[in-house]
Amino acid sequence: MNHTLALENVSSYLKELQDRLCAGLSKTDDSGIQFHEDAWTQEKGDGRTRILRNGNVFEQAGVNFSHVHGSALPTAASARHPELAGSPFQAMGVSLVVHPQNPFVPTSHMNVRFFCAETAGAPIWWFGGGFDLTPTYGFVADAIHWHRTAQAACIPFGKDLYPQFKKACDEYFYLKHRDEQRGVGGLFFDDHTEGGFDHAFALTRSIGDHYLPAYLPIVANHCNQPFSPEHREFQLYRRGRYVEFNLVYDRGTLFGLQSSGRTESILMSLPPRVAWHYDYQPQPGTPEATLIQDFLKPRNWLAEQLPSEPIKSS
Repeated sequence: MNHTLALENVSSYLKELQDRLCAGLSKTDDSGIQFHEDAWTQEKGDGRTRILRNGNVFEQAGVNFSHVHGSALPTAASARHPELAGSPFQAMGVSLVVHPQNPFVPTSHMNVRFFCAETAGAPIWWFGGGFDLTPTYGFVADAIHWHRTAQAACIPFGKDLYPQFKKACDEYFYLKHRDEQRGVGGLFFDDHTEGGFDHAFALTRSIGDHYLPAYLPIVANHCNQPFSPEHREFQLYRRGRYVEFNLVYDRGTLFGLQSSGRTESILMSLPPRVAWHYDYQPQPGTPEATLIQDFLKPRNWLAEQLPSEPIKSS
């Protein structure tokens, strides 16, 4: 692997992916509101933070590109790779978090990233990322479509990858202090070098490229669905779980803060409005109870039967 060329190729793809993601989300929002770009440069890196707020469909959508470097690996990474402690490193990636206006449209997250550390021998590198879905109200058709698209992203690279990445996603996006999944899962992979650089990079591109086909049909299916103030309040309550995970467990957040990354960009994943209610318990038999009982647990969505009116394709 040509180290310099690899970094250039990955950076070029990630910036192009950021452009496509913003274009797709803007078109879906259909408000005329454009993503505001905050291009930033600091001693340890640079990036492009893009935010769309108060649109027709999206209350907030953030799509970040960042490229950071340092003289020593942060704890969030070196704890899993003690052999690289103290090594100079570079990390780049695109991260996306969408918080919709309508409670029936799920929150979603996507991230693809590349990491490279300098050692006495050859550079150590890997890819990581994935995407996951966090509904406020659960719909079987949404979850099936999401996971079928996730599987399609992985199939060309090995039939065992989707179940492996799906299991890793269920394990990672889990709030231990709540004994609760964050959502209905998706894909999660890290430290991925399988098949060499070209193969691993192609897989990472496939996952990044499948995000919009996975998410936008779900948005279209629910963005005009009527909702009440009670639905909105439950959405704000469920967003609290999202905040808890990102601030307590998320490795990307911790890595960014520990590597002296740009705080505003790192925390763009947090929703603009959120609520907590002490000891909230949904009424049995309600859609709110169904979310917690039926959707916030690991589940083989590919084995589920589609409802009579499946999600529309884009």
